[in-house]
Amino acid sequence: MSNGVHIEQISFFGLAKQNMRKLSMFIMLGLILIVFAVLTGGVNLTPRNITNIFIQNSYILILAVGMVLVIIIGNIDLSVGSVVAFSGAISAMLYNTGMGLIPTLLLSLLIGGLIGCFQAFWIAYMRIPAFIVTLAGMLLFRGLTYIITNVTPISLRDDGFKQIASGSLNIKGFSIGSLDGLSLLVMVVVILLLIWFTLQQRRRKIHNGFTVLAFRFDVYKIVALSALVMFVFTRFAAYRGIPTVVLVLFLVTALFVFITNNTVLGRYIYAVGGNAKSAKLSGINAEQVTFITHVIMGVICGLSGLVFTAYMNSALPQAGDKFELDAIASCFIGGAAASGGIGTIIGAITGGLVMGAINNGMSLMNIGADWQYVVKASILLLAVFYDIWSRKKSGLG
Repeated sequence: MSNGVHIEQISFFGLAKQNMRKLSMFIMLGLILIVFAVLTGGVNLTPRNITNIFIQNSYILILAVGMVLVIIIGNIDLSVGSVVAFSGAISAMLYNTGMGLIPTLLLSLLIGGLIGCFQAFWIAYMRIPAFIVTLAGMLLFRGLTYIITNVTPISLRDDGFKQIASGSLNIKGFSIGSLDGLSLLVMVVVILLLIWFTLQQRRRKIHNGFTVLAFRFDVYKIVALSALVMFVFTRFAAYRGIPTVVLVLFLVTALFVFITNNTVLGRYIYAVGGNAKSAKLSGINAEQVTFITHVIMGVICGLSGLVFTAYMNSALPQAGDKFELDAIASCFIGGAAASGGIGTIIGAITGGLVMGAINNGMSLMNIGADWQYVVKASILLLAVFYDIWSRKKSGLG
């Protein structure tokens, strides 16, 4: 103890061992990138390819944000792929009427939210298992998508919609050497915010009398995360600038990181997932929390449907095929517990990037989709096994 501040005495390796569950996903992502860098001669780390990994997986990463909340409360949602297809088709139809992009976006989110309300009602208040309700939803909204599209792709009236997924944020003429200036400016701002949030978090812990780690560990954290930010943004800067969809993903991620970490709803979601009966005895309306969580999932499906339609520049009747499996896998690889109560937004995003990096690396090596399915299945199985094993080892299972 120094000046009334409790500082936990622990070594670097001791800290790493305590947080191995959280660190494992980042280690896995790093190893995958390194392995494929060797196998592809560094092609997977080029600015264009790093940008493409984010663009090509954006709709899955967005879905993973909502799916991890559903998994935390102990449920599952099998309907997300079909809801993405349905909302994407509706958004394309609305846009083709001459409606602007912003009204189309808002209505797409509203449609997703209404679908979420419909399914949430049966799950939360009628007490029908989420697996059954969302399985029915998967069939229902796939069928409705086929009906409204007549099993025919819906082309968009212009390329304005496409900019959501494939557009880039940059300022013409603002560059530093061959690098996009706006990307570098945003990089500096993100690093400064990272430093500020880390120091603020430390101050709050000290102010509230919590034990804190030695300051050097915060420095290690800042350096590691800053290096990651620099790697990603310099790649963006060397290609076309920050992809528009990365901004969308960032806003969604930041919003739900804040909700899960700093709001009553976030605490209730973890409480219900940890033990619903205990949560109800503590005065938490578990049904309401479940309802809200599934509505959020619906809204996120609406956004993902919009992004995927923009990425394909058309609404496809078969859109969203197996999206639910990729979103669920992203959450489990990112550290969510199959039993509920455990999981983070950042973990789900990292898990999605792991899946994306694997798909991208194997595609660069011309490995067929058949083997890609085998590898993804193996990684998912290992991730869930690791979760169960680590929980038993720590006495939680």
